[in-house]
Amino acid sequence: MKIVQKALAFVGLLSLCGLFIYALQDAPTDENFETKLINDYNVYALQIPDNLEFAGEPLPLSNPDIYERMDRELLVNTYWQSNGLLMFKRAEKYFPIIEPILAKYGVPDDFKYLAVIESGLTNAVSPAGARGVWQIMKTTGRENGLEINENVDERYHLEKATEVACKYLLRSKAKLGSWTLAAAAYNAGTSGISRRLKEQQVTNYYDLLLGEETGRYMFRIVALKEILSHPAKYGFNFRSKDLYKNVPTYKVEVDTAVTDFSKFAQNFKINYKILKLHNPWLREPHLNNKSRKVYHIEIPEEGYYQ
Repeated sequence: MKIVQKALAFVGLLSLCGLFIYALQDAPTDENFETKLINDYNVYALQIPDNLEFAGEPLPLSNPDIYERMDRELLVNTYWQSNGLLMFKRAEKYFPIIEPILAKYGVPDDFKYLAVIESGLTNAVSPAGARGVWQIMKTTGRENGLEINENVDERYHLEKATEVACKYLLRSKAKLGSWTLAAAAYNAGTSGISRRLKEQQVTNYYDLLLGEETGRYMFRIVALKEILSHPAKYGFNFRSKDLYKNVPTYKVEVDTAVTDFSKFAQNFKINYKILKLHNPWLREPHLNNKSRKVYHIEIPEEGYYQ
């Protein structure tokens, strides 16, 4: 009987110890949290969709080289999660501005993803001197009617820069014959792509041997298109309220010089920083405007920055 009692007591003690250990394991300690984080995080090989295309032009995925290069860009951009989430957030803000301009010029909607890989939808500055969301060079901008100087740089004006990009792409398409080649020419130049096609005696982007940047270019565009079009499929989870939204604005016409944009901004109950956020093409804290040109300055509706 004593043996049985001792055995039962031992079993009870073991049970209490087990509950205590379980409680410790379930407690939100640093070690436990790290373990759960590791166990909950998984990396998967991705299934390449059968029918990927850009602007209605299919990728030849039966070609093993094309398949591997597409796989690389899908993997890199899917598992660069922080950057991916930022692209979703910014796309919500800027695509509604870009899309109608592409449609106006008859440029396929897929070209909005070109802007994504060019600049991450920011007013980026490249080592070569390209500027803005569409990464336009100074010469290209001026040839297409943009004002570019120390005082004003309209490469930072999203609507005007998008129009310049459309004009460039339409010319490239007319010369090269396909939207895919026109997109590649945005990176390597129309004459550069034309020369390589002739040298290598091919007619298709996917048959060209190109340098690293231009060789990855179309695959990066298509990867971003696929991921941004199917967020849940690639593990991106967010709510509508998590995305960036455009602040409503109205335009103020200015046809004279402005000596001090800080004082100018105060007239509209905002500060200079907010004025610059909505008008990044104004490069200095004043506007020379000796020619009395009419500028349209965006002013946010009252109450959004209080």
